[in-house]
Amino acid sequence: MGKNKNNLDKETRLKNIENAVREILINVGEDVDREGLIETPKRVAKMYEEILSTKNVDDFENYKLFDVDLGDSQEMVLVKEIPFFSMCEHHMLPFFGKVHVAYIPQDNRVIGLSKIPRLVEFVSRKLSVQEEITVNVAKKLIEILNPLGVAVVVEARHMCIEMRGVNKIGSVTRTSFYSGEFKENADRKREFLDGIRDGKF
Repeated sequence: MGKNKNNLDKETRLKNIENAVREILINVGEDVDREGLIETPKRVAKMYEEILSTKNVDDFENYKLFDVDLGDSQEMVLVKEIPFFSMCEHHMLPFFGKVHVAYIPQDNRVIGLSKIPRLVEFVSRKLSVQEEITVNVAKKLIEILNPLGVAVVVEARHMCIEMRGVNKIGSVTRTSFYSGEFKENADRKREFLDGIRDGKF
């Protein structure tokens, strides 16, 4: 990436993060000059540049649409168990899990299947919260495809719950978004939920 939204170039960003991490280590009582920590600020800076890589990208444009002959079919397209990782914007701790995405095409228009996981990655590689990821994946698909309906379910474990605070190890948070046919038609919603529960390939 070049300059970010704060008009800082990559070299400046990395150096600023390094300095901030070094200050954190000092203030939690660590010896920043001991062997195990000498390179840590630099490693952390590079890590943030990677895992928050879409923060400074304005929009998701890495996709292609296709016109296919679906006849009278209004079957849903379901891509499930898409793994994702993100960083909680409240505590800057990781949360991770799986995303299930379905849509019902309209006017024979579909998106390349690999682009749905790419969309999930685009939405999640920044400081965020699970609820926002759920909504943003759905709304972007609606914007791109104008489908008859979209369904998104996100299931995730949050380190801000497991490592601190209530310390509930293994707890899973589930969020969902439904539009169009999935919101208005109970059978469609049930079909989607049955599809993501079915572990068969």
